[in-house]
Amino acid sequence: MKTWEELFDFSGSVAILTGGAMGIGEAIARRLAAQGASVVVADIDESKGDMVVRELAELGKGKPLFVRTDVRDVSQAERLVKTAVQECGHLDILINNAGIYPIAPAMSVTPELWNRVLEVNLRGPFFLAQAAARKMKGQGSGGSIVNIASIDALHPTGRLAAYDASKGGLRMLTRSLALELSPLNIRVNAIAPGSIATPGAAAASAGASPAETTRMLESFTSRTPLRRVGEPDDIACAALFLASRAASYITGVTLVVDGGYLLS
Repeated sequence: MKTWEELFDFSGSVAILTGGAMGIGEAIARRLAAQGASVVVADIDESKGDMVVRELAELGKGKPLFVRTDVRDVSQAERLVKTAVQECGHLDILINNAGIYPIAPAMSVTPELWNRVLEVNLRGPFFLAQAAARKMKGQGSGGSIVNIASIDALHPTGRLAAYDASKGGLRMLTRSLALELSPLNIRVNAIAPGSIATPGAAAASAGASPAETTRMLESFTSRTPLRRVGEPDDIACAALFLASRAASYITGVTLVVDGGYLLS
């Protein structure tokens, strides 16, 4: 029987992480790197991505790398996987974290906005998973894919029709890929975060007044049994578990990390 240390030892593992320059992605990168993984951080923000990688390098574990990537571009997704393998030797883990969260009433959603949300939140994760799975299949050693979805995949929120549709699709994509890739020992799971204190969440509420923002925060907190907003590290710990050997018999699940919000 493996020890807890062995189950959560990522030494020698290579992980691609999209949206890794800030917020939840940055927290996941730090957790993986601290456990010994070589983390390939992919993001469109080159300056912040480079900064994260420099800080990961200071841990002295693995081989952190930044690759500027727009997940909407399939060719860039394929290049990301190719670069990760060329620089680090192989690929074990893909974490699809990149996403956007535009607030817009359904009646005002334009075709351009709809397409952009679906391209980033659903199309991008699919083609990255496809490229990663092809590489994992060739290696013959299995792998783990973790998609960062949302509780909106399970419970809709007003003024988020495009976002809700994309995350609902990502949850079902997770189940479909888990079924299809399981013979290759490639596990596919998702995490459904509740309200998390991130730069992205702050940007999404930027159009609201301070009073409105305070009301939204108080409303969420009051409806959450644990009576707090989540932190990026709450999601990072869940991702670490699903990617680890401790979850070797888990595939196709959506792990809800919301402080009990959906119970209310």
